[in-house]
Amino acid sequence: MVSTEYERRIAARFATFDQDGNGWIDREDFSAAAKALLAEFTVTARSDKGQALYAGAEAFWQGMAGIADRDGDQRITREEFVSGAVKRLRDNPERFAEIARPFLHAALAVADADADGRIPVADTARVLRVLHVPAELAEATAASLDTDADGTVTEQDVIPAFARYFTVAE
Repeated sequence: MVSTEYERRIAARFATFDQDGNGWIDREDFSAAAKALLAEFTVTARSDKGQALYAGAEAFWQGMAGIADRDGDQRITREEFVSGAVKRLRDNPERFAEIARPFLHAALAVADADADGRIPVADTARVLRVLHVPAELAEATAASLDTDADGTVTEQDVIPAFARYFTVAE
């Protein structure tokens, strides 16, 4: 992959985290993602699922900040994201999966209306769209996660795929 294609892909991944589009990733972006997911699936913040999602968002932020916030200003710039998070995590995608797991687990629980551990593909796409993944890509990605073609996605499908998406090789 040429460097410009790599940069384009990394910019898209950065934009997924930068929920408010202000040019950096911070704690508020993770809280905004949690709030948007709760609104999308009409789950209250004070519910067990809502509290778990906010706790997962905070854990995800702490993990990302620990890896990428090189100057300690509680913001991850695009440069810090590219040079810090992506390069470190590319070498260890399992670490990224562990950082993301509490948030992803809680996000999937919010989307899992019947609490059976299986999220319909359409609801998986809704989660991705809320997280600023473009609609067409969200639909295609959600469908590709349904590896057994049963119309649902599980956490075991999502977490490794999420890690691969954000730790794309140059």
